[in-house]
Amino acid sequence: MTRFDVLIVGGGLAGASLALALEPLGLRVALVEAVTERQRIASAAGDRALALARGSVDIFQELGIWKHVWEHATPIKTIHVSDKGHFGKTRLHASDLGLEDFGHVVTARHLEKAVFEAGRKRAIEYICPATVTGLQTEATEIQIELESKEQLKRCRSRLVVAADGGNSRIRQWAGIGQWVNDYQQTALVANVLTEIPHHFVAFERFTDTGPLAMLPLQGSKCAMIWTHERKNAREILSLTPQDIQVRLQETFGWKLGRLKLEGNVKSFPLCLIRAKRLFAERIALVGNAAHQLHPVAGQGFNLGLRDVMALSRLLEKQVLQGGDPGALTLLEKYAKGRLSDHNKIIGFSDGLIDLFTPATIPLALARNLGLTALDHLPMAKRWFARQAMGM
Repeated sequence: MTRFDVLIVGGGLAGASLALALEPLGLRVALVEAVTERQRIASAAGDRALALARGSVDIFQELGIWKHVWEHATPIKTIHVSDKGHFGKTRLHASDLGLEDFGHVVTARHLEKAVFEAGRKRAIEYICPATVTGLQTEATEIQIELESKEQLKRCRSRLVVAADGGNSRIRQWAGIGQWVNDYQQTALVANVLTEIPHHFVAFERFTDTGPLAMLPLQGSKCAMIWTHERKNAREILSLTPQDIQVRLQETFGWKLGRLKLEGNVKSFPLCLIRAKRLFAERIALVGNAAHQLHPVAGQGFNLGLRDVMALSRLLEKQVLQGGDPGALTLLEKYAKGRLSDHNKIIGFSDGLIDLFTPATIPLALARNLGLTALDHLPMAKRWFARQAMGM
């Protein structure tokens, strides 16, 4: 029976990045992924834009990935926040803080390609396509049952890492519960061609229906993430592309000139999912298996990537000391170390949603005064920028 030190279930960006981070440690690492490379490349999910905080760019540089990605990435040099129909707005310029940028926007497809090509060149074992069909925890390892090409296989690992998304089967089998807050909202996602160049500005515009983000992409193009209550989202999706463009133009305004949709508009339901624990015996959770966030602050993937690096650094110390990678003390330390970051980012994202939900006139006045004050207070700007950069 094949034995591993670490078995990562879920070959998305979080799982594959963890495998890269662990490879230099001399551990026997395997990555289990349910879809083939061809299916992954063809997936529409590869078109989604990821806003990488500055801290995430630093992580990909550390993993040796960024040099293969940067030419496809677009820097965010200014963040423009506004409240539709009100006077409040704030602008954050990276140059004012002595920075070149706040981070970069890149499509998931370009990042996935770089991560997977790097993985092929290193001592990472890919078990693909395969799904985990059972787990049995024992004293010193976990026995894992896999189904691959209609055949059952068994292997053992000292640590299993759940990187298998918001509906994580590993989390469920481990008996880890979750908190769920259904926002009753849907995100409409598409690329938008702009008449006026974006000049590397990321726009966050709060509206009566929910936040509208326009993230800069290469050329005169932006990634649109437009949030609506579900009933309104269904109504918009029933319109023609031309009518959707008219709605978008009315909502966003003319700062980027005339807007034109490129391709189809995709939709995703929005909810907050947070695991009640980040570990069980010989099991650790990272990425969306641990938390799914509202996209309003663009921090979900960045938070998951920090999970990955926190776990890999603890494992590095454990290996240097000749310890067990699945030791309960290590997993407890991982969970405790991630708690503050999770609380801050989830609180920040949730707070923005509550703050900009359609409200009474006094609350609308208060938040617009707050945005205006933020635009004139350097210390407050610095704090807000640090949240945006995932620092």
